[in-house]
Formats: sequence, C-alpha cells, structure tokens
Amino acid sequence: MKVKEIMDKEFIVVSADQNIDKVSILMENRKKFTTPVVDDNKRLVGWITSLDVTRGLREGKNKVSEIMHSKDNIVHVHENNPARLAVLEASNHKVVSIPVLDDEGVVVGVIRTFDIVKTLSKLYEIKVYKIFEAMEHELKGVSWNELMEASAIVTRRSTGERVTAEEYEQRIKNSTFGEAIWATGGLEKFFVGLIAIGELVIARKVAKARK
Repeated sequence: MKVKEIMDKEFIVVSADQNIDKVSILMENRKKFTTPVVDDNKRLVGWITSLDVTRGLREGKNKVSEIMHSKDNIVHVHENNPARLAVLEASNHKVVSIPVLDDEGVVVGVIRTFDIVKTLSKLYEIKVYKIFEAMEHELKGVSWNELMEASAIVTRRSTGERVTAEEYEQRIKNSTFGEAIWATGGLEKFFVGLIAIGELVIARKVAKARK
C-alpha cells in the first residue's frame, strides 16, 4: 500500500502572503487543523497549524509568512512512498498530519493520523480466515485440512489447550486480525505462530512423502 492510497485529497492550501484572519476562517470552515503553504505552482514552501494561527492572531501578526514553518523544518512524504513510512514519520516526529508531494515538489495530498487510524482499523477487521487462505495459496501442495491440523498442533504446543482442527477452523472464521493479535499477546507473537504453523505443515508433508 502506498501513501497516495490513504492520503486526504480534499485538503486546503494557503499562500505565504495571505492574511491570517482569512486563513483562520478558511481552516475553521473546512475543519482543518493544519494546512500546507504553497507557491503559485502549488509547490510546498511552508506549513501552518491552528495553534500557529491562534498565536499569530494573539501576537498581532498579519501574514502567513510570519507564522509558518519553513519547508526545511517540515517532515513530508512522497505519494509513492510505502504507507508504513507515513505511519513511522507521524510517530517519530509526533505530528498529526504530513504533506504529500509528487516528483515536482507539488502538494498532492495530506496524510492525517485520522487516515492512518482508519486504515489500520480496516486491517484489524480482516478475518483471520482470509489470512490463512492466503497462507494456503502460498504453501503450494498443502491442503486446507493439513493446514488446520498443523494449526491445532501448534496451538496445543504453545498454550497447552487441546483443540481439534475443526475447532481451530471455527475460531478463525469468527475472529478478526485485531482480535487475534490481542489474544496471542501482540503482532510479533501472532506472526511467530504463523511461521511455526507453516514450518510444521511443510515438515509433516515432507515426512508423509518419504513414507
């Protein structure tokens, strides 16, 4: 998934010579807490937040150029960057939104933490069943039943709970990716479990072929 697939395309832009009063009204009407400052060619030159606007009005500033953060001090991403990069940048720099640029430096979107949370929420709602279907597809020559049997065995080894292949299948039909992560103790443990299942099902397949 790329940045351009989750960015907000309904963003607003302002120019450096615009009056702060008018910009404050625009941001309020469009319910935007941040906005890029661009030149005549829509290239990024700065960035302002609602806090910058509030401070500027309080201090008697008139123009956006007096309150904006310069481009050199703004974290930004390219529209074709992996979406995960935007997530990492937002987290590392503790910002609520990030401008998205194209090859010419033109602002083509804005990544907001709301968009990131919305996307992650959708991923969390994916049924675990779908993940195992993809796994079956990648493990060439492995049947669904073999995959479920291996999954039940790994579950018994890791938790001590005796579960049948049929019971395991029912579980993954009813649970989501998000629920599975919480149940297994985190994303890392969830994928470690998947790797263990893959290794076991292949080992069992090889052992059968040797008999």
